[in-house]
Amino acid sequence: MSGVTEHLARFAGAMRAHGIRVGLSDEIDAASALPLVDVLDRAEVRRGLRIAFKVPREAWTTFDRLFDEHWGGAVAPEVPVPPPRHPRERGRSLQWRWDGARVHLEAPAPERTGADQPGYSSERLLRRKSFDRISEAELAAMQRLLARLALKLAARRSRRLVPTSRRGLVDLRRSFRRALATDGDLIGLARRERAVDEPRIVLLYDTSGSMDPYTRFHLAFAFALRRVIRRVEIFAFNTSLTRVGHVFAPARVLRSLDCLATEVPDWSGGTRIGACLAEFVTAYGGLVARDTTVVIVSDGLDLGDNELLAHSMRALRARSRTIVWLNPLLGDPRYEPTAAGMRAALPHVDHFGPGHDVASLERLTRWLN
Repeated sequence: MSGVTEHLARFAGAMRAHGIRVGLSDEIDAASALPLVDVLDRAEVRRGLRIAFKVPREAWTTFDRLFDEHWGGAVAPEVPVPPPRHPRERGRSLQWRWDGARVHLEAPAPERTGADQPGYSSERLLRRKSFDRISEAELAAMQRLLARLALKLAARRSRRLVPTSRRGLVDLRRSFRRALATDGDLIGLARRERAVDEPRIVLLYDTSGSMDPYTRFHLAFAFALRRVIRRVEIFAFNTSLTRVGHVFAPARVLRSLDCLATEVPDWSGGTRIGACLAEFVTAYGGLVARDTTVVIVSDGLDLGDNELLAHSMRALRARSRTIVWLNPLLGDPRYEPTAAGMRAALPHVDHFGPGHDVASLERLTRWLN
C-alpha cells in the first residue's frame, strides 16, 4: 500500500493546488477507505475518495477532472512524477499501473506502447465482456476477476452486531457490565462490529450444449465461491443431475473443470430441466432451508415436461428463501423469455437476470442481501 499512499498524497497536493481544501487527516481517511471499496470499479473508487476527502459539492467538477488525470493511467501535468530512485531507470518516466491486485509505480518497457497498457479501463471492459467473446489470452484475467468477486461475496457484512476485540462501535451496556468487576472503573470499552454473514447457497448449472460458451466461467465462479464460502453446494444438470462438489480442488480449478466434463453424463448434450429439478427436490431437498438461496443458471431451453418443471420450481420455492435464475440470453436486449420452459419457471423465480458477464454475476451480492 506504500505506493498507493504516495500517489494519494500527490493527488491531495493537486487538489490543494486547485483550491480544494484537503488536510492530512483527509489523506489518512482516504488511505483507509481504499481497502473498503471494490478497486476494480472506477466509479466506486471515485465516490469513495470523494467522500473520504470530504469534497464540497461545488468542487466536484474539479475533483472529477483531477481524479481522471491521476487514476486513469496518466498523471496531472501540475504534479510531475519524481525521477526514478534506481540509477538504471534514469531517463524513463514512471507510470501508475494496475496489476490486478494493487496499484504501483513501474517503468514501462521500451518496446511497449500505450495501446496495451493495463488499467481501470481494461478491467472494466472485461467485467462487461460477454463470456462467449472471451479470448484465450483473457482467460487468466477473467478467472482472477471471478475469484475476487467470490471473495467480495464471502466478506459481505450483515446488520447483526457481534462482540469484537478490534475497533468497532462502542457497546455501552457491556462496558458498564464489565465495570462492575472493577468497582465502576471503565478500564476498557466493549465494542461490537457487523458480523460476516456467510450465505447458504445451492448452485444448479445447466451444462447442455446451448450453454457451452458460458459453462466454463460459471463453474469457475462456483468453485471460487466454494473455496471461500463453506455452505455452498454445486450441481450440474442436463438430461440428468450430478452433484459435483467432490471433484473440486481449490488449487486446481482448471483441472477440476476438465474432470467435471468427463464425469457429468451427457455433457454438452440436451437438457430436461424439469426432470433434473424434480430429482434434486427428491434426493437433495434437505439441502434447501428457509435461509438458502437457490441459484439456477440456464437458458431455459427445455426438452422435457414443462408441467414437471413448474411443479419442481413450486416445491423449491416453498423450501427456500430466494430463487435466482440467471439466463445468459438475457444479456441480449432483443431476448424475450418466450421458451416454454422459461415461461413455466418464471412465476416461481424471485430474481431473473442475465448471466453472460462478470457484471451480471455481481448482482448476486445484492440479491443475496
